[in-house]
Amino acid sequence: MKDERIITLAKTLIHHSLNLKEKERVLISASLSSKPLIQALIDEAYASGCYPYVDLSDQEITKQLIMGYQEEQLATEEGWRHRIYHDVDAFIKIVANENDAELTDVPAEQMRRVGKALKKSNDYLISNLRWVLLNYPTPSLAQKAGMSTSKFTDYLLEVCNVDYEKMAKAQEPLKELLEKTDRVRIVSPGTDLTFSIKNIPVVPCAGENNIPDGEVFTAPVKDSVNGTITYNTPSPYQGITFNHVSLTFKDGKIIKATADNNNERLQEIFNTDEGARYVGEFAIGINPLIREPMGDILFDEKICGSIHFTPGQAYEDADNANRSSIHWDMVLIQRPEYGGGEIYFDDQLIRKDGQFIFEELKGLNPDQLH
Repeated sequence: MKDERIITLAKTLIHHSLNLKEKERVLISASLSSKPLIQALIDEAYASGCYPYVDLSDQEITKQLIMGYQEEQLATEEGWRHRIYHDVDAFIKIVANENDAELTDVPAEQMRRVGKALKKSNDYLISNLRWVLLNYPTPSLAQKAGMSTSKFTDYLLEVCNVDYEKMAKAQEPLKELLEKTDRVRIVSPGTDLTFSIKNIPVVPCAGENNIPDGEVFTAPVKDSVNGTITYNTPSPYQGITFNHVSLTFKDGKIIKATADNNNERLQEIFNTDEGARYVGEFAIGINPLIREPMGDILFDEKICGSIHFTPGQAYEDADNANRSSIHWDMVLIQRPEYGGGEIYFDDQLIRKDGQFIFEELKGLNPDQLH
């Protein structure tokens, strides 16, 4: 029996996220464990007169390939990807990992080499195609969330099927205010951070590139960041989860980085390249149904009452000119149960303890969006 929630999600992806038109081509990249959603997407694409294509993968096989990749082999892979991305109009990436730690035994240098070799095609995809990324419920993801598989499946399909049109309308005043703002200050326990966002574009996100969604992002002026931020949610990266990461900045650059665990690996990540120690994104999370971290950034960066402040590559549509092969979203929740906190725009208090206090922004508070 077909799950109507999966059919609804497929319609959202095809029509809201990608806005596919007749005869446009969409590539669906996924593992076989997400088969029900793949089938629903194929049905909806055909019903809309579109042309679906499917690229299936497997975590263990992917790791096996990565472990042995050679430079010449990667160059061929990069060429294939680039040609495929030139041949389609849109891209759907469905993540359905059976083991979130599958890549932990891949040497860091090898991951860096692979990321660098495939960066050009990935950048082309992000900049030139309509694309959307989402997770499909698996036992591994349910375990990370501390839920049974059935309960997590219900949760994921609920948060993925929020009213994105309502959310998009509510985001407009925040976008306008951010565009007028120069100085931002973030204050929380272990955090006092200042930076400028002057003349950096602002992008509201309501189901176009991520599902679930719910954030408004920009980027700091590259050399303007000063102070310290201490993240109070788990920060996963390449299969390793870092806890209580604290970053200290001077003139935009991370000059000190600590965590409760894996500090040597943490330094390796920030030494990946020059841009890894600068920040490429600042975002405010607003999804009313996502409240607790689960160690998966696609969910955690949308937590209501949160911000994320991201070392590494800047997005082209909110570009501060930082370039890196990493883009590491890390999340700070400012609701009272997480220690509270404030956001100031040009010395005016905008949000306190996760609740917007400006009248024109109150439509973004959870009781209004849900």
